[in-house]
Amino acid sequence: METEIFEQSIILDTLLKTHVDNNDDILLDVPQDIEKIVLVASGSSYHCARYAADLFGNIAGIEARSMYSSEFLLKSAVPRSPDILYIFITQSGETSDTNKALNRAKEFGVLTYAVTNKKDSTIWNAADYKVDCQAGEEKSIAATKSFTSQMLCLTLLALKYASLKNIDISGILEELRSLPEEIDITYSLHSQIKKMAKFLSKYTSIVITADGISYALAKEVALKIKETSYINANAIILGEFMHGHVAVLNKKYPLIYIENDDLSYNAIRNLNKITEDYKPPLCIIGNANDKVKTKFNINLSCESEIVKAFCIVVIGQLLSLEIAKRLRRNVDKPKGLDKVIL
Repeated sequence: METEIFEQSIILDTLLKTHVDNNDDILLDVPQDIEKIVLVASGSSYHCARYAADLFGNIAGIEARSMYSSEFLLKSAVPRSPDILYIFITQSGETSDTNKALNRAKEFGVLTYAVTNKKDSTIWNAADYKVDCQAGEEKSIAATKSFTSQMLCLTLLALKYASLKNIDISGILEELRSLPEEIDITYSLHSQIKKMAKFLSKYTSIVITADGISYALAKEVALKIKETSYINANAIILGEFMHGHVAVLNKKYPLIYIENDDLSYNAIRNLNKITEDYKPPLCIIGNANDKVKTKFNINLSCESEIVKAFCIVVIGQLLSLEIAKRLRRNVDKPKGLDKVIL
């Protein structure tokens, strides 16, 4: 797992050079005249879908929603029209419920797009359009390099559709070109992350909160901690957490807040109220803010919100790794988990 975490800056650099030319053209084949997007996936790939759904709206002005593969299979009615694109995300290309969901979508006659780390997989061959994440074989059960490569592929897809609508994407592409360097800078925070991991490893439950697009990142960090350390880590939107869920902090669990932008007024207010009422150990991954008192703060100096999202994911991966190591878990083969759901 550690080896694969530290491969990510090179993998993302290769992806960028493969899919973006010197004229800022994105070299992805996509269907035209798309007005709505539905992203379907499971596990870590769903968190990528959730992140991308916000991204398509923010960057390309396209209405998008994410859905679990199993949820899609149970719905009696799903969106279907010629202007809808269904994007299916799976690392292996063999995830059973995601493949079944794609087959169901094709029965409805909608356009399908596969984002996968495996060429010539079942989903690769079934989809109308596709992109290879190029992360290489991932031996650890926990998705790390395959996750960030999926994030980048979906970011480029959103930018592709923005460019088709004549939206200027040059600034975002310039930010993305700094991504490998910013990931390398994030690796240098490893010693700080180890200290935070040592502290968190003492707890049986952890609450992780976020707002907006960062919520998808919080869900991914929670899953990484769960599957590598077996700690009951759960993610929830901060505003919703205030509606009753906050009572779990009576147990004095630590609270992590994740943010890829400056802390908003509402976030500061809510975090301070939580601290005053429950006094949990508060950890922030993202920008420091002297208006909120924290036990730990992994501060990111990166200015780009899009790039910072990738850096937050890497911090979450390293945090999960180090917590698991403190607890002497087998991080590469967590008990009871397999790489591919059959």
